[in-house]
Amino acid sequence: MTITTLLVANRGEIACRIFRTCRDLGIATVAVYSDADADALHVREADLAVRLPGAAPADTYLRGDLVVAAARAAGADAVHPGYGFLSENAAFAAAVGDAGLVWVGPPVKAIELMASKTRAKELMAGAGVPLLAPVDPATAGEDDLPLLLKAAAGGGGRGMRIVRELDALPGELLAAAAEAASAFGDGEVFAEPYVERGRHVEVQVMADAHDTVWALGTRDCSLQRRHQKVIEEAPAPGLDGSLRTRLHEAAVAAARAVGYRGAGTVEFLVSAEGRPYFLEMNTRLQVEHPVTEAVFGLDLVALQLRVAEGGPLPSPEPPQPSGHAVEARLYAEDPARDWQPQTGALLTLEVPEGPGLRLDTGYTGGDTIGVHYDPMIAKVIAHAPTRTEAVRLLARALERARIHGPVTNRDLLVRSLRHADFAAARPDTGFYDRNLAELTAPGAGRDPATAALAATLAEAVRGPGAVRGTETVRGTGAVRGTEAVRPTRPAAPVPARFGAWRNVPSQPQRKRYRSEPDGTEHEVAYRTPRTGIPEPHETPGTRVLTATPDHVTLEVNGVTRHFAITTHGDRVHVDATDASYTFTTLPRFTDPATHTAPGSLLAPMPGTVVRLADGLTAGATVEAGQPLIWLEAMKMEHRILAPASGTLTALHAAPGHQVEVGALLAVVQEDPAATAPVPVPVPEETA
Repeated sequence: MTITTLLVANRGEIACRIFRTCRDLGIATVAVYSDADADALHVREADLAVRLPGAAPADTYLRGDLVVAAARAAGADAVHPGYGFLSENAAFAAAVGDAGLVWVGPPVKAIELMASKTRAKELMAGAGVPLLAPVDPATAGEDDLPLLLKAAAGGGGRGMRIVRELDALPGELLAAAAEAASAFGDGEVFAEPYVERGRHVEVQVMADAHDTVWALGTRDCSLQRRHQKVIEEAPAPGLDGSLRTRLHEAAVAAARAVGYRGAGTVEFLVSAEGRPYFLEMNTRLQVEHPVTEAVFGLDLVALQLRVAEGGPLPSPEPPQPSGHAVEARLYAEDPARDWQPQTGALLTLEVPEGPGLRLDTGYTGGDTIGVHYDPMIAKVIAHAPTRTEAVRLLARALERARIHGPVTNRDLLVRSLRHADFAAARPDTGFYDRNLAELTAPGAGRDPATAALAATLAEAVRGPGAVRGTETVRGTGAVRGTEAVRPTRPAAPVPARFGAWRNVPSQPQRKRYRSEPDGTEHEVAYRTPRTGIPEPHETPGTRVLTATPDHVTLEVNGVTRHFAITTHGDRVHVDATDASYTFTTLPRFTDPATHTAPGSLLAPMPGTVVRLADGLTAGATVEAGQPLIWLEAMKMEHRILAPASGTLTALHAAPGHQVEVGALLAVVQEDPAATAPVPVPVPEETA
């Protein structure tokens, strides 16, 4: 059967990526969207779009019946699930087939066999695939530690716990089972040895219905936070030829054992000694598939469509790989604050273009990052002849990117790529556990004081009272229907007006900024002499070469430096050639602030209250560090802890409540005779 119209049962970046291949192949596209995604990029790019009423995933993208109905209503003849959501749901795959639609994915039976990690491991043992020996939690002893608890039906780190003390095992089992049941509707949890400093290595497979199975090299996905991948590369570095061959053979054996067709990934844990162990098989396209595409010169989505139509793979053997590729996931999150997800308007997203660079994204400037979905903004991929060149190219592209809006992990990505441990080509899953403090510390080579000076000079040229706005520009991007936000320029500097009070322009003026997200304050002094060109005051070694509302060039200790300036409200974004800075303009005179009552628990992010501690009511006695409120935001669950031992004097949260960042959830009145308070009452992530 020839596919003419394809519905993508997904959103964001992966939907846009699949649509790109469909356009190349002449296939019409259909998007589905929730109310929260009504103006999302994937909706703007599709030929047709069907609304799924509601905002939460459970009401929209996880409703297989609504997705199938949407496909039929739009006249689609095939469905591609992307990744996440329903992509590995056997019942949904069966429903697509029952509706007379082509399923662009593996056979239903293969999905069922690999859906449970415990059943998959039993099947792989029979196929001769190397495995970690399971551990029965009921009989586990000290010699079995550390243990890794995992959800049998899960993924993405949900329901996963590391147990290093035997006394903690019962409680962690209950917590893991509860989280697994909440996330996947299945509370089954199993235990296996936890491999210290292991590597996450996977093999991309592609199979057709004509008995051809390709093993498309290896990928290393060891750099992870919360058991979720951050940086991936192909091929996996530092593996000898015999180990690569063993991984390829095991992956092909796994695919053949379940009669696989289409794109899939077989994941392994490789110990420090070089021993591989099967983890699971993802019966879908992976987020990190672009690095394999770059190295092998393939379009995996095009191959998926070809196989779904019944066609064979182009040849019995895969093409030869070439070069090295690295991918970084750009997230709206703050790594320095326990990876807290961030929301809000993405004002600017510009990543350099050039040979070897690729950007996969579901956003453009002007879009909003909401609370309902994963906080990934984009994937940036670099391909070059060698690993060193690819890593260097990717780090520099990220460094030069202009990203204005919520806090992102961009600086962390750049520092990770340039870290000595990563450069040594033997990454492991403990990388961020060891290095996070170093990677999120105030960075060497950054100069926020000079960036703040550039922001001040741009504002001085702009003129007092000149407010920079934004305008929406449609259809100006490289992708059809994109929308961008660009700053508007005042026609001319607004002249100063003088009343009963006046500033003498020749005298030093001062501006105050708060650096985001670390909160450091900067004060900048400048003068505007009769020439009208502002100049730094009390900044020896710095000379102004040019200053406009959008661009400032300074000579700092003999070195010329360029700064692009963009203002959105009270936020000023300064993009230098080697770093980017965000400042909040502070009032010249500090107004008295309204202080929050001691013991107040504030929402650290917008989200939904999912549950309260048992019996929690106003008047209850609480202990320092006790989890009181569980808040879910952007697919992650966070615990709000009691800041001190005392009495809960107010409770404003209830299950199901939607709260904004900074909302007052509860108040704890400290008991002076009780134990010392928790130093910083921050949420603790549980997923």
